Amino acid sequence: MVDVTIRGAGIFGLSIAWACVQKGARVQVIDPNGVGSGSSGGLVGALAPHTPEKWNEKKEFQFQSLMLAEDFWREVDDASGLSSGYARTGRLQPILNEAGITLAKERIETAKELWRGKAVWAVVQAADQGIWTPQSATGLLVHDTLSARMHPRLACASLETALRRRGVEFFETGKNTGAIVWATGYEGLEELTTARGRLVGAGIKGQSALLGFDAKDMPQLFANTVHIVPHENATVGVGSTTEREFSDPTTTDHQLDDLLEQAFHAFPFLKDAPILERWAGVRPRSKTRSPLLGAHPFREGEFVANGGFKIGFGMAPKVSKVMADLVLDQTDAIPPSFRSEANL
Repeated sequence: MVDVTIRGAGIFGLSIAWACVQKGARVQVIDPNGVGSGSSGGLVGALAPHTPEKWNEKKEFQFQSLMLAEDFWREVDDASGLSSGYARTGRLQPILNEAGITLAKERIETAKELWRGKAVWAVVQAADQGIWTPQSATGLLVHDTLSARMHPRLACASLETALRRRGVEFFETGKNTGAIVWATGYEGLEELTTARGRLVGAGIKGQSALLGFDAKDMPQLFANTVHIVPHENATVGVGSTTEREFSDPTTTDHQLDDLLEQAFHAFPFLKDAPILERWAGVRPRSKTRSPLLGAHPFREGEFVANGGFKIGFGMAPKVSKVMADLVLDQTDAIPPSFRSEANL
C-alpha cells in the first residue's frame, strides 16, 4: 500500500515524490517510458531568474524556488550519493546599446529590493571576464548571482536513486493507489486540451547540443536567445530552439545547426569544441505559460502538476513543496494564476 501515486517521472513528478517522502509518505512512481525520458532528459539546465522588475506572483514563486534550490539539491545528492550538477554560478549577458545600459543600471536598484539582498544584479566590464564572455557592443555585461545550473540527466538520476533508497518503487504500469498526482508532461496537457475542448496547453519542441569544453566553475552565458551552460563534467550545454510546429519530436535538424552557428558567433571560444550530442524533446507549456498546479480539473479527488516548459527545473523545489503540502496536508499555497481553473 502507498499513500501517493505519481504518474510521470520527469522533474515535476520526481521532485513531488521526493517532497512527499520527506514528509513521511509512502510513494510509487509510474511512467511507461522511464525516468527523465521526456524533456527532463535534456542537456542544458539553465536555472535563470526573471528580470527584477514588474514583480508578480510567478516571479515571486520562481525567486523563492531558486532560493530553495541549493538545500533541495544538497539533500537529494546526500541521499543518493550522486551529483545533480547543481551550482549557483551566476550568469553573464551582453548589454547591446545605450538604452540597455540605462535599463540594466535601473535594475541594480530594483534587484536590491525584490531579491532581498540574497543575490546581486550588477553591470560589469566585459574585458574583465577573460575569454569566457559573450561579445558586447557596449563593452558591458549584466552579471547576476541568482542564476544557477544543474545537469538535467544527472539531476533526474540523483532524484531516482535518492527515492529508491527511501523505498520508492518505479513501475512502467500499475494501479493508482492513494492520492494521485498527474505529472505527465506535454501528453498530459494534450489530454486536458481534448477534455476541455479548447487549448489548455501544448508541447513545444526544443533542440539543444552538448559540447566538450571544460568551464565547470564559470557562470552561464546568455546572448541572442542562446543559453550556454557549463557543467561540472567538462561539458557545455547549448540551447535551445522553440518550435510550435514539428513532425518528429525527437529528431534534430537544420534549426539546431542554426542555433549552433549563432552560439559560435556570439561565443567564438566554443568554435573548436567537439559536439558530443545533439538532442531534441518536447516541453510542456500551459496556455498561460505558468505551471498548472492543484486539483485535477477532470478527475475528482486527484491532482495535476504540469507546464514547467523552460523553467521546470528552476520551479521544481517550490512546486514540490506546495504540491506535497496540498496532497498530504490539504494546505493550499498555490498561486491563483497557477491553478488549473486559471488555465482552462
